[in-house]
Amino acid sequence: MVKLLGISGSLRRESFNTKLVREAARAFGEAEFALADLNLPLFNEDVEAEGVPAPVTVLMDQIAAADAIVLCTPEYNKAPPGVLKNALDWVSRRKPMPTMGKPVAVLSATAGLAGGERSTAALYLMLVPFGVKMVFQPEVFVGRAGTKFGEDGRLSDEATFGFVEKKMAALREAIG
Repeated sequence: MVKLLGISGSLRRESFNTKLVREAARAFGEAEFALADLNLPLFNEDVEAEGVPAPVTVLMDQIAAADAIVLCTPEYNKAPPGVLKNALDWVSRRKPMPTMGKPVAVLSATAGLAGGERSTAALYLMLVPFGVKMVFQPEVFVGRAGTKFGEDGRLSDEATFGFVEKKMAALREAIG
C-alpha cells in the first residue's frame, strides 16, 4: 500500500491547511495516510549536539517511510510560516536527506483572495535543496478558505475539490 505523508504548515486546531491536507488525502484515494506533527523545538545546533529531539526524529522517519508527501501551507506575511521552515531546517540535518526523490505536492489555503500563491512560490524555492520530485500542476490555491469548508471539515466547494483530485492524481502518478 502507498504511504502518503501529510504536512500542514499551520498549528491552529481549526486550520484550513490541516483540513486541506486531509481532503487531499481523501482525494488521493487508497493509501496509508499519516499527518506529521510540526510542534517541534526551534532548530538549534546546541540542541542537536545533545541529541536530535524525539519529535524531530519521528518527522524524519515519517518522511523516509513515505512514498509521497502532500504539503499544505498557509501564507503569513506573504511567506510560508516559521513552523514549516523550522521543520525543514531540522529535516535537512539528516544525511542522506530523507526527502531525496520523494514526490511532493504543495497546496495552500488562506483566508485572503490569492489563496497562498506567494507562500507556495516561496516554498518551492525552499524545497530546492531537498531534492524532491515536485508536482507543480495543477496549482491549488484555496482563497477565502473560510467559505470553502463545511462544518465537517470537508471541502464544500466542488470545483475546488476537483482541482485537489487532479493534483493528487498527478502526485500518485509521480510515485512511478
